[in-house]
Amino acid sequence: MFTIGDFARYGRVSRRMLRHYDAIGLLRPDRTDPATGYRFYGAAQLARLNRIIALKDLGFTLQQVRDVLDERVGPEELRGMLRLRRAELAEAVAAATARLAQVEARLRSIESEGHMPADDVVIKTVPAVRVAELTGIAASYEPQDIGPVIGPLYEELFPLLEGTGVRPTGPGIAWYEDAPNGSPEGGGAVVVHAGVTVSAPVGPVGGTGVRVVELPPFEAATIVHRGAMDDVLPAAQTLARWLDANGYRSTGYAREVNLECPADRSQWVTELQEPVAKA
Repeated sequence: MFTIGDFARYGRVSRRMLRHYDAIGLLRPDRTDPATGYRFYGAAQLARLNRIIALKDLGFTLQQVRDVLDERVGPEELRGMLRLRRAELAEAVAAATARLAQVEARLRSIESEGHMPADDVVIKTVPAVRVAELTGIAASYEPQDIGPVIGPLYEELFPLLEGTGVRPTGPGIAWYEDAPNGSPEGGGAVVVHAGVTVSAPVGPVGGTGVRVVELPPFEAATIVHRGAMDDVLPAAQTLARWLDANGYRSTGYAREVNLECPADRSQWVTELQEPVAKA
């Protein structure tokens, strides 16, 4: 038999936790001294303690843990609970990973302040271009809102075009505009246009939901970004500082023209084309 202190040490838990489990009937000691109230545990109870801690760490409530251990939850229901918890944990990990990438991008932007050459910015007239596109709404222009919208749009766009015989004739072009004020998504929401250059007639493409539109020419300040779009912030802010220093003002969101898109996103080459006018 083990004292509560020894049992806590072997189980790597606190004595306070064991007292709580005793109080709620989740893990009773093998014996309690009637004179002193001291609790004593058997070695076999470590197995139940291990299961309690494992299920608790998976996010189950103590009541759910009790139901599982006391076999009030069948095997199929338990499998369902574990699958659901696995999906929740995977989603949390993905969200944390994305947030970490954004923090690292922000840090890189801070570290690069004053180091990116301003002569990388070029003013030019961007000609009219015809694109086949799908659109969606992002809650904001923040990376964590844009990424989950534009990625699936592009994944859907190319198979749809392939089924219609419309062939891309140039790079992918993503562009953005504020959502209409009257829309339910208004107030900072952004319309995301995921497109690719084509030579097809303007209008809907079959019944696919894809539309071919003509983007007009415009005056742009441009800069080339090399790397994943998660890391675009330093280039975008270099462009902003150049505009401020050279008497230009932005008149809209920058287009993103995908010049090179290998499987390794860190090798992407993207031109940012910001519409501008003289201030």
